[in-house]
Amino acid sequence: MNRRTLLAAAAALPFCAAARAFAQSTDSGALSSADLDVIRQRIGALLAEARRLETLETVIVTRNGERLGERAYGDSSLTGSTNIKSASKCVVSALVGIAIDKGLLDGVDQKIETVLRSEFPKNPDPRLSKITIGHLLSMRAGLDRMSGPNYGRWVASRNWTRFALAADFIDEPGGGMLYSTASTHLLSVILTKVSGKPTLALARDWLGPLKGFRIGAWDRDPQGYYLGGNQMAMTPRSLHAFGELYRRGGVTEDGTRLISESWVRESWIRRTNSVFNGDGYGYAWFLREMNGEQVNYAWGYGGQMLYIAPSLGLTVAMTSNEAAPSARTGYRDELHGLMSSIIGIVRT
Repeated sequence: MNRRTLLAAAAALPFCAAARAFAQSTDSGALSSADLDVIRQRIGALLAEARRLETLETVIVTRNGERLGERAYGDSSLTGSTNIKSASKCVVSALVGIAIDKGLLDGVDQKIETVLRSEFPKNPDPRLSKITIGHLLSMRAGLDRMSGPNYGRWVASRNWTRFALAADFIDEPGGGMLYSTASTHLLSVILTKVSGKPTLALARDWLGPLKGFRIGAWDRDPQGYYLGGNQMAMTPRSLHAFGELYRRGGVTEDGTRLISESWVRESWIRRTNSVFNGDGYGYAWFLREMNGEQVNYAWGYGGQMLYIAPSLGLTVAMTSNEAAPSARTGYRDELHGLMSSIIGIVRT
């Protein structure tokens, strides 16, 4: 399979009209050891061919926690730290869900002004008072985006929180998708304010029991708030471990519940459509049908991907060169094609 084949496979994928109900495969034991050996051989051959994707660095594939294949390319390592970019938005979303479960936040309908009112500009636009936690999670705050062309101006400002809240309204709160890292950064600020702890400390505390999960370096803004939704260092194995937590419905391998199953379900419900590719978007997760299966995925710049196909019990992590773009080059679609091929092997 070459680059063109991968891209063509992804381009042929049907658009999913609605997210399917949360499902979790529970009996991969139905496969014999001989069947597993065949699947592993085919996955291994596929990952060997995937070296043609020049910026691909690592791939990890498991089904119901059982390893089917993994590979690091070039000088990359499965245990080496990488910047997962916007895939970290799903980590922030998980922390919001836990904060709601703990009663630190009232829920997704809570207005952000209950926490951030002191950060509002003088004579604020009345629409700021309508923005909710759920709007930030689903990129529907209505404020001008602080990603893409505006990202540099935003992170060069003296106060990222106030700069974001002073942005012009491009749409009404609850309107269409306006993908903005400022939205998840505001969630990071909210988490810190309601808990009294830095977001990184919360992640290490609340997700600490998850075996293999660890956040390394993480950038902060001038006020010391951790950048919600970007510049987070994590190993491919750690990213995969986080995906497994969601694949299992919020519990660790030993059965310890860290995230409520209801939050996993809510996160994977389509709230809007991506302006980039038409895919659905939930609470920081993209939603897409791939090779006939519902797949929920995190996507970071350069091709930092975390795919979960609940009905097949599949969790797939892919990391790539963080400096190379993935959308306009078609590389993201090639990764979708690789995931589609993995699904085809596992299902047959």
